[in-house]
Amino acid sequence: MAAQYNAPLPDGLEIAGYRIVKKIATGGFSIVYLAYDTLGVVVAIKEYLPAALAERAPGELAPRVATGHLQAYQLGLKCFFDEGRALARVKHPNVVRVLNFFRAHETVYMVMAFEAGQTLQDLIDTSRAAGHTLDEDQIRTIFHQLLQGLREVHANKLLHLDLKPANIWLRTDGTPLLLDFGAARQTLHRDVPDPVAPMYTPGYAAPEMAARGGRLGPWSDVYGVGAAMYACMTGAPPAPKGHTLAIDGYSAALVELVQACLAPEPLDRPGSLFALQKALQPPALPVPVAAPAPTPESAQVSAQAAPAAGCGRGLLARLKLLTRRRDDPDRLP
Repeated sequence: MAAQYNAPLPDGLEIAGYRIVKKIATGGFSIVYLAYDTLGVVVAIKEYLPAALAERAPGELAPRVATGHLQAYQLGLKCFFDEGRALARVKHPNVVRVLNFFRAHETVYMVMAFEAGQTLQDLIDTSRAAGHTLDEDQIRTIFHQLLQGLREVHANKLLHLDLKPANIWLRTDGTPLLLDFGAARQTLHRDVPDPVAPMYTPGYAAPEMAARGGRLGPWSDVYGVGAAMYACMTGAPPAPKGHTLAIDGYSAALVELVQACLAPEPLDRPGSLFALQKALQPPALPVPVAAPAPTPESAQVSAQAAPAAGCGRGLLARLKLLTRRRDDPDRLP
């Protein structure tokens, strides 16, 4: 059985022109290191190392993969590499910048730009320790900006599939950055003969992600956005079943919007990121500008869904109408 935690690469190791400084994060799918490139620029390097499939003891460089796990390990490695290559094409201030990716030690590494700051989860924890949650203007500002980056991700035929506060980085000026995409992890859960256990965080994953064969698309990331906003408002992720919100200190419009994002049925969620972004409009920011009409190179992710239905009255009804407007480039026709 694979170890719960694998040993990181040793500090000071030289690999493909980078020098490892230290490990900065560990998860069930990967390890992230702080490193320097040949010019002395600080970068973050993410190493593919799924703990459920591979083992590495202290002093070793290459992971050991049991024969029974080899097919799943290689599939995950390919997806991780392909995801890094696709992310390298995305150039947006609210999406982590991929600088390089390479193979070594029988695995794959993704090199990303490193920026000072903290995760949104860190901010939530600090706020809770001080006896309060994030205020509404702060939530609206963070997610309004974040959705601009997520729209660019979807325009490049990618999904995030692991949206949660720990994967949202806040620079020192407060602007958000999308980190740690989960599409490769989802492949291991869904597309191998003997799928490994889900590698996403309970409470933040859309219901269709848990069902093998469930239809994924932009609507799955809409759920993740709603779950992350819920955590900002309550300090914890939503319960697996039932998301009735009765929270003081927030407008009915915001509570209703989060409720819509967390709808179990994809068709009951806001029909596009553009509509969701407009509904989150903070008072101090301009209305988001519609992107140009989609081209073959920026086609919508996955098969297109039907328009949102059953959204109810008030804000949800207005969201439904927004998705039908011709000036909504991200709508799901």
